[in-house]
Amino acid sequence: MVDQNDLKASLLDALGRRVRALRLEAGLSVKDFAALAALSPRFVHQLESGIGNISIAGLARASVALGRSLVELAPPLADDHSLRAEIWRLLADSGNEDLVEFQQWLRQRTGRTANARFIALIGLRGAGKSTVGPLLAKRLKTEFVEVDRWVEEAADMSLGEVFETHGEAYYRRLERESIQRLFGSSTGCVVATGGSVVSDAETWESIKRRCFTVWLHATPEEFMRRMRKQGDLRPMQGRPSAMEELKALLARREPLYAESKLKIHTTQKPPVAIVTQIVKAVAASKK
Repeated sequence: MVDQNDLKASLLDALGRRVRALRLEAGLSVKDFAALAALSPRFVHQLESGIGNISIAGLARASVALGRSLVELAPPLADDHSLRAEIWRLLADSGNEDLVEFQQWLRQRTGRTANARFIALIGLRGAGKSTVGPLLAKRLKTEFVEVDRWVEEAADMSLGEVFETHGEAYYRRLERESIQRLFGSSTGCVVATGGSVVSDAETWESIKRRCFTVWLHATPEEFMRRMRKQGDLRPMQGRPSAMEELKALLARREPLYAESKLKIHTTQKPPVAIVTQIVKAVAASKK
């Protein structure tokens, strides 16, 4: 007969080690994780040490804070060698590419259609899309795609060369085709759009229909500071009124950006906190 105290201790130990591993993988401190999961830092320490007996509701909050499904937090016992336990371990150790391939195989075998889920990051250049995007994709175990990279590949030249050689209309066409190709070929991903994507009504409507849209917002001063820090001086070179032009551009686009499902003020907010905010909003939208 199984000793219930031993069973409880084994469960809590496995759960604690799993939560700690996922928290570290997400780049969250104990304090940040505790705040996001509505737990005390002391209890988080107890949980990760294998002595904190968390409720199902608390575990659900922890899973949202980590950007994981609830079942990912509760590993099978070490002496459980059942088929489903072994599959759980294999899935837990698999990378994104293996998981996507396995998902596609199962859907084909069972005849289930894919319910694609796209998260589109919207905002001006310097909003943080290229920083937040990969972190968010990693947290959600999905792919990260930058539309402008697809445009460059299609044109076989840099964005600057695309505009200089062929003009904005050509860029818009490649952008529209790239996004349509993405929606037609992917089972879901995190996608960073160009800052001007909202200027193309057809493309923007398509994105709003297919994606959970996130507007990464910052002040004009913050945008300019980030571009300088990245060594991108193009907006300022030979243009003494660059700041006023940037403010005017943001003012024109803000009403369109505001159509996004989620707006995040990114100024002085660490990327990990932004990722967690998006994960929680996406999870809430599924309820």
